Amino acid sequence: MSTMPTPAQTADKAKKILAAIKADPEFGAFEAATLEYSSEWQCFTGFPVIERWSLDEDKAPLLAEGLRALALKSAVFNLTGDERLAEIPVAVPVDEMTHAMIAQPQLFARIADRTGFALIHQTDQEHTDYTSGDFTHLAYRLAWGEPPARYWLVKEEVDRRVKILTARYASIGMDRAGREHDIDFVAA
Repeated sequence: MSTMPTPAQTADKAKKILAAIKADPEFGAFEAATLEYSSEWQCFTGFPVIERWSLDEDKAPLLAEGLRALALKSAVFNLTGDERLAEIPVAVPVDEMTHAMIAQPQLFARIADRTGFALIHQTDQEHTDYTSGDFTHLAYRLAWGEPPARYWLVKEEVDRRVKILTARYASIGMDRAGREHDIDFVAA
């Protein structure tokens, strides 16, 4: 088994990966396609945990954060060769953005091939238990400074906000945090 790189090693590699992604000739097309996909973002407990969430105002900053998260994960993989170690903790809203980016598979695969980074994301192995002071937080700070608290919400706060959202959804007939309802559209 590989050993985890230091946050400093990860930060240094992640900055290089992110710079290469942004310099790729297809990055503009990738960015446009990812942000256009925003009309399909339907998760009830991902982006909505952001206070006063606005798709129009938050999608571009979240794209930047999602790219940073994927660069950190790719850096760990590059330094270890271990996909499981590379699944470092990521905040829930940032993780949701990575899903939107991965929904552009052809563009993202070509960028990855040209820049030499490995796209690391597997839902059944992801960790959305990000917290202040953890490996991800330390590596992020070394690479780009303090992560924006608006998007990099710690797990305990996400859990608290999901409880609030779940209660609100239930009040309008959306049960299981928006995962089911009993609306009869024919009768409505």
